[in-house]
Amino acid sequence: MNIPLQTIAISAALFLSAITAHAELRLGPLFRDHAVLQQGKPVPVWGWTDAGTKVQVEYRGQEQSTVAGPDGRWQVTLTPMNASAEPADLKVSAAQSIAIHDVLVGEVWICSGQSNMEWHVRDVLNADGEIAGANFPLIRHFRVPHVIADRPQEDFTGTWAAASPKTVISFSAVAYFFARDLHRDLKVPIGLVNTSWGGKMIEVFMSAEAIASDPAFATVEKRWKQEQDRLPTLLAAYEQKKIPPSKPASDDPNATPEDVAPKGMNPSEVVAQHRPSCLFNGMTNPVIPYAIRGAIWYQGEHNISRASEYRALFSAMITDWRAKFQQGDFPFYFAQLSAFNAPLDKSREGFALLREAQSQTLSLSNTGMAVTFDVGTPENIHPRNKQDVGARLARIAKANTYHLDGEWCGPVLKTAARDGKTVRLSFDHTADGLQLKPTAAAAFELAGPDGRFQPAIARVDGATLVVQCDAITEPASVRYAWGNAPEAALFNSEGLPASPFRQSLLNR
Repeated sequence: MNIPLQTIAISAALFLSAITAHAELRLGPLFRDHAVLQQGKPVPVWGWTDAGTKVQVEYRGQEQSTVAGPDGRWQVTLTPMNASAEPADLKVSAAQSIAIHDVLVGEVWICSGQSNMEWHVRDVLNADGEIAGANFPLIRHFRVPHVIADRPQEDFTGTWAAASPKTVISFSAVAYFFARDLHRDLKVPIGLVNTSWGGKMIEVFMSAEAIASDPAFATVEKRWKQEQDRLPTLLAAYEQKKIPPSKPASDDPNATPEDVAPKGMNPSEVVAQHRPSCLFNGMTNPVIPYAIRGAIWYQGEHNISRASEYRALFSAMITDWRAKFQQGDFPFYFAQLSAFNAPLDKSREGFALLREAQSQTLSLSNTGMAVTFDVGTPENIHPRNKQDVGARLARIAKANTYHLDGEWCGPVLKTAARDGKTVRLSFDHTADGLQLKPTAAAAFELAGPDGRFQPAIARVDGATLVVQCDAITEPASVRYAWGNAPEAALFNSEGLPASPFRQSLLNR
């Protein structure tokens, strides 16, 4: 029988197509060479292949197998492992095989937030010295790429890098200094998963479910709709060059899209980055359910005009992340906003109000806050001293997560009471005693029943602090370091600063 050559060619093509039609075996985005897996916890390992295909995972003597589901996704769970700095291969076999190399076991932390978390080691104080000394091959950093999405994604492309003078320059500085302190004390590998992106409000880091969890969050969607409604006007002006961008990208929350767009940047690109949940969808969801110890966070500058809602949004985000990772109420430690003379904040207390909202979030279990306003630079929203920020976050983790000795917090107001014409304050976390910085002018203020605050004088009296103002005979309120860029005056004997506070004295 003579078969036309064209038919043979078509049949051969179909046969080859059938052979090559198998879905490529893929692993979740963090399973790459030089990865760090979490010690002491079950470790999910997942990926994708053809539906119904048997998949086997091998690592350090463990063998786990499963069958890919109808959507091609598969997942196994490695049993808890001890920390190990000895590199090993993680092997995955299905229709094809993959091996990822130099995989360690240690402590893994998500590191997220806006520009002060994203800030690179190359831009910190003493950057040259820090870079030259960055010989920590057991500290690994994974930079999640900037991705926005309108629905949850599963994958992205990125690599792990071990800390060295060549690689550390682009690490998150806060995350690196946090990891360096942990590594020196714990002596185990540290993995950092960096999901930060500058100039972003908290809403973009929250899932759609978290935003829908409270009717009060309807204002988030309302603002987004207003931005969308404004976009055609912005685009028309942009295209006609009638309203050129007036300043570089900024963390200022009161700036409009045309203000924050770098010159030549299309306003639609800026507005797209303000879509609620867009960074959660593109940068956080693909990480879930990677086994982690906890998260560190530095964000809030872009929400100072809406501090009244920040506490609820921040708490909802933390609660939702914990639910989605399904690893219990894992530690969530964050940096309180630093000092900055926000030029567009007409209230002159937007940062103070946001700091207060952050401190109120401590009512959630297993949270901790590093006070940073004393190491800030009032003229720059990006202070270069990221070493102290990372070290203070590490102090919290070492004490509360790893149960190592050492004070981890500055003085925290415990009681405030009138004592005649003065106010007597007591504090927790005083270490060996309270210390006042004598050069800090007007850090403390008192107000009478009229609510008008005036500068006050403070002095240490044993374990308490006495505050007074000659002009106020009936103190009704006291506050400390209240403003956008206050000067720090109160520390404990460990040199850790007290958080700003305000307190009514009525009915006390």
